[in-house]
Amino acid sequence: MLSHEQIWGAIDGLAERHALTPSGLARRAGLDATSFNKSKRLSQDGRLRWPSTESIAKVLEATGASLEQFLSFIRPGETAGAVSAQGNSSPGSSIPLIGFAQAGAGGFFDDGGFPAGQGWDMVEFPAAAGHRAGAYALEVQGESMLPLYRDGDILIVEPGAQIRKNDRVVVKTREGEVMAKVLLRQSARSIELLSLNPEHPNRGFELADVEWIARIIWASQ
Repeated sequence: MLSHEQIWGAIDGLAERHALTPSGLARRAGLDATSFNKSKRLSQDGRLRWPSTESIAKVLEATGASLEQFLSFIRPGETAGAVSAQGNSSPGSSIPLIGFAQAGAGGFFDDGGFPAGQGWDMVEFPAAAGHRAGAYALEVQGESMLPLYRDGDILIVEPGAQIRKNDRVVVKTREGEVMAKVLLRQSARSIELLSLNPEHPNRGFELADVEWIARIIWASQ
């Protein structure tokens, strides 16, 4: 049976995946900005207040998430996509691996940034990264991320993880560009990214132009 905490936690998780606050997610879905505020999750007499199915449907439509992706926040470790089902991302297991160049092509990720489809290699999940359900690996290609990441370095990425200012992240735009940056700031509508290589400019995007954002949790340095 689904609990009140699980349902609201899934909404919070979906908001974080899209670099939004609960209020920002509500606005994107065409709802009142306070609809998902924590103060609205209990009535004045202390009774539990549940989100309506209509609100959840609007959130899924606004973010492009499927019901299965939404439920992945309720059942940690069960994520969408044929590849992600092959492992549970526990130390000693194998996780999907792909290069940055291939990651920009279509068919390798679902709408939420989880691995899907065919063409992935597999790599052993490093024990130092800890247990991360749904994590996968990206191989750095080229010198655009020097001096922090070198050609051939492996980055472990956790889609759906909470992202905060100054976190290292991988971002994929709707035009197919994939980049590793540092999150400078985010708002309900946009993000600003700091380049790892001082020779490359910082970047800014409207969230509508971002397909997904995932936090880097480990690197083979």
